[in-house]
Amino acid sequence: MVSVEVAEQQQANEAPRDYVIRLATTKASAGYQLHPGHVVMGADTIVVLGDKVLEKPRDKLHAVKMLQVLSGATHEVMTAVCLCREGESRTLCNTTQVSFREISVQEAEHYWQTGEPADKAGGYGIQGYGGIFVERILGSYSCVVGLPLFETSQLLAQFGVPIWHIEENNNCYE
Repeated sequence: MVSVEVAEQQQANEAPRDYVIRLATTKASAGYQLHPGHVVMGADTIVVLGDKVLEKPRDKLHAVKMLQVLSGATHEVMTAVCLCREGESRTLCNTTQVSFREISVQEAEHYWQTGEPADKAGGYGIQGYGGIFVERILGSYSCVVGLPLFETSQLLAQFGVPIWHIEENNNCYE
């Protein structure tokens, strides 16, 4: 895995879907510049409530405020995945609806203390403690985690990258 520095700043009048697709594409392109000749994947996830994008929290106060805004509401999680190689890139985006139960300020503060929400869009991770806030989802769980597996497997197949590799000696998957 390669980490690239990409400014995560929504442009004026940029729709959330366009924004997350741009971020994933920019990350994949930047990764390709570091590893030319390879198939490179970039991905990004955002949380959207109404038409407002909720980024990663800046600090505890910001995280608690975001969780209070999401409390008792349904929001969207959008994850875009981009694969690129020389002269070609393809991007797919998944949008999943997530409904939260009511969250008290005290719960949000305790959740911050776990360290989990600090680097998560919308200030929560469904795959960890943040999952206790989720009443229901409509769509892809893996999208909310941050890598929609269905879309990723489609892109890998389009690029001829094998998804399954079976070790002949012990039938293990790599």
